[in-house]
Amino acid sequence: MNSPTIIALLGFIAWALFLLVLMESIRSKMVLTKEVAPNGFNPENSNLSSFMQRLARAHANCIEGLPIFGGLMIAALVTSNAAITDPLAYIFLGARIVQSLIHLASLSPAAVTMRFSAFAVQMIIGVYWCYQLLEALI
Repeated sequence: MNSPTIIALLGFIAWALFLLVLMESIRSKMVLTKEVAPNGFNPENSNLSSFMQRLARAHANCIEGLPIFGGLMIAALVTSNAAITDPLAYIFLGARIVQSLIHLASLSPAAVTMRFSAFAVQMIIGVYWCYQLLEALI
């Protein structure tokens, strides 16, 4: 069952995990070098650098989207409807990664616009998948 849908789903999970590991690696370094006390972190990293705040938000964006977009991919897989999600699965994953990378790079107006464009691609794909899956199952 090596469909683009399962690969994209695992890629989405792996990307969210990568962002988490990156954030926690940086936080661990900060604790070890005594830049921040072990209990000196807050969930949104608001007491840390701008990059760390963007990293926390990029990770949160992935986690927020996983139940929706991941759920659609799982629904397609368990109902044998991966033919609906397969054609756009890699585009979806690419848009998710691009969104995160732009988020990590900058908060400039141009970057925010590009980031939203990458998110809009994901939303359009998600709406399309949802509609097609509902149509296939009803």
